[in-house]
Amino acid sequence: MRRVLRRATTATVLLAALSACETSQLAPRSTSVAPASRPDGLRREPAPARPQAPSGPSQASLELERYYARVQADLLAQGLLRTDGGGPDTPFTDTMLARNFERIALAEEYERGAGLRPSSGRLGRIKKWVKPVRVSAEFGASVGADRRVTDRNMLTQFLNRLGRVTGHPISMTRPETANFHVLFMSEDDKGAIAPRVRELVPDVNPASLEVFRNLPRSIHCLVIAFSDTPGGYDYGTAIAVIRAEHPDLLRRSCIHEEVAQGLGLGNDSPEARPSIFNDDDEFALLTTHDERLLEILYDPRLRPGMSAEEARPIVRSLAAGLTDGA
Repeated sequence: MRRVLRRATTATVLLAALSACETSQLAPRSTSVAPASRPDGLRREPAPARPQAPSGPSQASLELERYYARVQADLLAQGLLRTDGGGPDTPFTDTMLARNFERIALAEEYERGAGLRPSSGRLGRIKKWVKPVRVSAEFGASVGADRRVTDRNMLTQFLNRLGRVTGHPISMTRPETANFHVLFMSEDDKGAIAPRVRELVPDVNPASLEVFRNLPRSIHCLVIAFSDTPGGYDYGTAIAVIRAEHPDLLRRSCIHEEVAQGLGLGNDSPEARPSIFNDDDEFALLTTHDERLLEILYDPRLRPGMSAEEARPIVRSLAAGLTDGA
């Protein structure tokens, strides 16, 4: 149902916009040729009317809105998209937490630099932010003022929660000072997504850019994080796209999943429960289990680039402490 791109590429981050300049000799600046006199009685033809900009969403956007409303209704009817964060019916032990951390934080769902090509599933290395995370909300031209306020507030509240959980500096800021950009875009804004991504990351991998350019309907939202160093694992820039056509709960779910994944929890596991990092869509929002994963990831003993073998004893010790050894 709700699937997203969970990948970390290793492009060097160059936050500089490219510009181009063209010159043209379409007409001289002045002329010595006098215009002919206008014949008497000649009627002036009215200037052609300028085409009017659409006053509302396109048919394609409206169809997507109806489609995602059906998706949310179907999931809720099945008892999915829970918002309770887990409870007595979803216990987890330290062993389960450590195992889920390895699959979600160390493995990757997609091959690096290959767009949506599935990865081999092998365990990789720790990926996380070292510098402060400065998040901005950007909106397509089609997104109304009321929706912008709602989404920005929703994002701000979630960032405050993530800051408390991780102990890492995470906050809202303006687009010009951000390093984590959350783009709320409708189908009518899709033409602006790839240029904005290229503006933020001029050397973005072509396969990654193509995903942004042609989002299939099955991808409800996505995030791509970029390292500050070639081949590195220290995140320096992230870009998330969330479809504006989503109903409220799916849109909030996308905020939770994409921002958390952009912090370094980049994979899914069918064994993770209670968790949003699971394809079954049982939970819509970050759970207590997922908070523990973030606490482990942002413990200073885990450094970007550490292998699974290096991280494993630290992860097991932290998992035991977070679950009282249960």
